[in-house]
Amino acid sequence: MKSGTLAEIKKELQELEPKQLAELCIALAKYKKDNKEFLDYLLFEAHDKNGFVTQIKEEVDKQFSELHPDTNLYYAKKSLRKILRIINKYIKYVGDKGVAADLHIYFCMKLKASKIPIQKSARLVNLKAGEIKKIQALIDSLHPDLQYDYQKELEEVL
Repeated sequence: MKSGTLAEIKKELQELEPKQLAELCIALAKYKKDNKEFLDYLLFEAHDKNGFVTQIKEEVDKQFSELHPDTNLYYAKKSLRKILRIINKYIKYVGDKGVAADLHIYFCMKLKASKIPIQKSARLVNLKAGEIKKIQALIDSLHPDLQYDYQKELEEVL
């Protein structure tokens, strides 16, 4: 079965009545947890990006508090990847490169503060290097004034 193009879907949605549109949105939210979370963000959180970023940082703090420096590096890597999946999911919701850079820098700062011996694992070294590379690419795509601020934060992480 082939799905319609985005333009076709948009055209069809514009022809629907508000009640039918609401029913479709609810059905979509029931279908998948990510759809429900994204709809929740759009309805309740999109107007306050700073508050939403604060909530994400609190969730990252909670995840890092459960991670101990003497944990087996295999489990540490799995936990760090889980935290990154959460961060990337929320970045996709916001769709702002400044927020993305901020959250990735925050992750690296928490990683540095966690005292996990990442130098003992090549995979963790690569994970951090990938994050630094991603942050640099995000910073390069921002306005020059913001670039300077984020670059200073990035230097603190290194």
